[in-house]
Amino acid sequence: MADQPEFAAALGRVPSGLFILTVRHQGQETGMLASWVMQAGFEPPTVTIAVKKGRYVAQWLLEKAPAVLNLVAEGQGNLLSHFGRGFKPGEDAFGELKLFRTREGVPVLEDCLGHLECRVLDHVDSPDHHVFLAEVVGGRLHQTGAKPWVHVRKSGLQY
Repeated sequence: MADQPEFAAALGRVPSGLFILTVRHQGQETGMLASWVMQAGFEPPTVTIAVKKGRYVAQWLLEKAPAVLNLVAEGQGNLLSHFGRGFKPGEDAFGELKLFRTREGVPVLEDCLGHLECRVLDHVDSPDHHVFLAEVVGGRLHQTGAKPWVHVRKSGLQY
């Protein structure tokens, strides 16, 4: 990492939460680990979600598929390892996990810290990610005593 720019370590210290993004599109569904999420507005309540270009989930969101941000609590490493590996289209992403569903049928992880039901409004592209602007249309806190898992990286130039 000696050949990285001087700012890489500082950029990596920009904190982010850890989330499991679940999406349902045309009868298919999946989940993925997401860390580049931020609140972006109050009226209406909105968030941004960054998804690397080339991921099939990004195409679903470009087509405005309904999505859920499942907030990961400190200590829920089982969710990180399960969703961090990624899933191919059509592969079961949920296995034995306890779920319930939104009105649109999007899976929600029952054991997560909380969830936000999202409706994609628009997107903007960075060179390597799609950044989606989504309205929060529902959700709730599942665990009142738990803390959200906050993530920082050693370098802001890679995951």
